[in-house]
Amino acid sequence: MKVTEKAEVDTVTDVVCDVCLTSTRLAGEGLEFATLQAHWGYGSQHDGERYELHLCESCFFRTLGYLKQERRVQNLFSEDGCADALNADDSFGLVARDDYFSW
Repeated sequence: MKVTEKAEVDTVTDVVCDVCLTSTRLAGEGLEFATLQAHWGYGSQHDGERYELHLCESCFFRTLGYLKQERRVQNLFSEDGCADALNADDSFGLVARDDYFSW
């Protein structure tokens, strides 16, 4: 036997970029955003803290560019073979290409 009743459910209708405060909703496409998150564990300076930031596409790639630059600067005078990794900046953080349907 099915028992039904009306229930009020919260749904996400929009995600606003935490950097530029613009909507990540694309007309007819849904939401397009990135999530930057951290959960710091025992022994870390920020033990027990959790962070979650939502970024629009533009802010995500600006942030990625900043991290790539920091990586270059941090390893500028490194002699431990990081040169190959630094030359692969196009794939920094990239997990997949042409992955249109998998999440």
